Amino acid sequence: MAGEISYYTIVDDRRGEAHPVGVLRRFEDGSQRDESFGYDLEWKFTSIRHAIERGDLRYELIPISEEEAGHLIERIRGRAGTGD
Repeated sequence: MAGEISYYTIVDDRRGEAHPVGVLRRFEDGSQRDESFGYDLEWKFTSIRHAIERGDLRYELIPISEEEAGHLIERIRGRAGTGD
């Protein structure tokens, strides 16, 4: 049985919402698993959400749709290709 996937924009206090540092996706398929996509252009395990839940204030997660996540991933790919 396939579970739900939730998407979030990862924002840090340096760049703000205009320039997110990546996308987080949370798989909820009986167990929770988080992965992030950033300027290294790979989905990788991340503990950012758990760190935020424990009080780490360096990052903020903003819920977004799957479509918005796709657009943001394409934007990140474009920026990574130009070195921005």
